[in-house]
Amino acid sequence: MGTPRAVLAAAMEELAALGTVTARSAVIDSAPVGPSQRQYANAALVLETERLPPALLMVLQAMEQDFGRVRRGQRWRARVLDLDIVLWSGGAWNAPGLTVPHPLFRTRPFVLAPALAIAASWRDPASGLTLRQLHARLTRPRPLPR
Repeated sequence: MGTPRAVLAAAMEELAALGTVTARSAVIDSAPVGPSQRQYANAALVLETERLPPALLMVLQAMEQDFGRVRRGQRWRARVLDLDIVLWSGGAWNAPGLTVPHPLFRTRPFVLAPALAIAASWRDPASGLTLRQLHARLTRPRPLPR
């Protein structure tokens, strides 16, 4: 399918067909999480759509499959495309197979940095903190252990 950046650019164009994209971050490169050796490209966008999170997730997973993603085998292995619903304007959503906000987004700079660029004032419904505050907590310098 091409480089991670090319795959991401193509996927972001297809996402525009699901509603109105009101903001789109720049693409950043990141190291893999887990056993994958592949480099990744990450970005965020704000999508206005009538779909509720479960219906949107089904479309996103179908899109991942169309791009060649296989959802079998080892968790966090190399994948062509990984689309997540990180936040939702309706607040939180909890159902089998889907939790919004994404449970790990607060701990991942490769998620927070692009999201911060386009929606710094959005609040995490669990903590009440803005994306700017969450990013600052994650990236602030910490003293060395004694």
